[in-house]
Amino acid sequence: MNWGNKILLVFLVFAAGIFYLVYRSMHVNYELVSKEYYKDEIRYQDIIDASKRASALSKKIEVSESGDIIAVQLPDEMKKEKVTGVMWFYCAADERKDRRISMQPDEHGAQQITKTGFAAGSYVVKFDWTSKNMRYYAEEPLTILQ
Repeated sequence: MNWGNKILLVFLVFAAGIFYLVYRSMHVNYELVSKEYYKDEIRYQDIIDASKRASALSKKIEVSESGDIIAVQLPDEMKKEKVTGVMWFYCAADERKDRRISMQPDEHGAQQITKTGFAAGSYVVKFDWTSKNMRYYAEEPLTILQ
């Protein structure tokens, strides 16, 4: 093989590599954290205030996984209180794994959730709840193994 053929071969391999990268980049799935990003940004000060209230509680929300159950324990101040809110199991890697679950703690401030419907992976559990007309917000990491 002479040097002209080698240059042509290098050029063809380079061109094929560029075409492959263009093809792959056109099929990459990119997801925003929120579809309503700008509206959420305007209301972010409410989240900051709610986070400060949650961090002022006696302890953080505890989230743990054991067996087929995800256990959530609210701080002691939330025991025997009416708590309403949402838990958002947010998976940064795949929007299809996200789940929103209504908060319905018992009188001890505990709630158990079955893992059916959850895919294995790393999640950030975002708690947004109201008690005594005060809004609270907290985030806790959770890794679900299966």
